Amino acid sequence: MKQKILILLLVFSFITVFASCDKVGEVQNNANTENNNTGNNTGKMNTKIKIKIGSSTFNATLENNATADAFKAMLPMTITMKELNANEKYFDFSTSLPTNASNPGTIQTADLMLYGSRTLVLFYKSFPTPYNYTKLGRIDYTAGLSAALGTRNVIVSFEL
Repeated sequence: MKQKILILLLVFSFITVFASCDKVGEVQNNANTENNNTGNNTGKMNTKIKIKIGSSTFNATLENNATADAFKAMLPMTITMKELNANEKYFDFSTSLPTNASNPGTIQTADLMLYGSRTLVLFYKSFPTPYNYTKLGRIDYTAGLSAALGTRNVIVSFEL
């Protein structure tokens, strides 16, 4: 009799453990989907990239759009970005990327944008703008960005 109770107890324990694992996995997968979904209906997840400036590394999140996809296909890349207006660094690509430009109203520190179809821009100060840009993404945590970019031209590496 003790042996039957022990076997039933073991079987019940295994069933409980396996059922719990499936439910936990479902919850974790749903949480990851919610955290990575940007609210558009494409079902794509945001892509994270690293941006290296001198000895500083910044994580950035790319948008879910054709421009960001084209940019991502170019990675890894190391470029010299030129200083402009004491608030941004820019680089002109030799080829055009797809665009869907609009006026953001205000540029935010850490925005990564495309001006026209060929000019990559990384902003390190916030300001209002009358210009149209296609949003590529933005740096997740901006502490030290302005200092890393400095006031002169700078070498910047982008990688997945």
